[in-house]
Amino acid sequence: MFLVMLLVALVVSLLASVLTARFFDKAVDSILARIVGTELADAWHKYIQFAIVVVGVSGGVQLWELQKYIANKGDNGTPPPLTFMSWVLEIYRTLIETLQSIVWMLLLFFLCGMIAIVIMRSIELRRQRRDADDAS
Repeated sequence: MFLVMLLVALVVSLLASVLTARFFDKAVDSILARIVGTELADAWHKYIQFAIVVVGVSGGVQLWELQKYIANKGDNGTPPPLTFMSWVLEIYRTLIETLQSIVWMLLLFFLCGMIAIVIMRSIELRRQRRDADDAS
């Protein structure tokens, strides 16, 4: 029964990660196109999508949490039973942990992207001012 729970956790985490990657697809693509240009944006976009899936699955399928169902950690030395409520709790935890891991990764990406865009805009404004001063 443990292997089925592990497989279900993997599928739930993978599905949530792929759906989240698709949801943020256009936002990530437009930020990357602005920061690195259209030539490199496609390669970086594929990498970010892959990173979303990997971070989501690694954050959602927490083996040390599932290990309690095979290790002797119950009150009487036996693993806790896999009841319907434990299934619901583990699936919910997997989904929340997956999304939480992705949120932290995307927050870092968007913060770095925002800083890069602000720096690029300030450089462009300085260049425009310098060109305007040179023209006058």
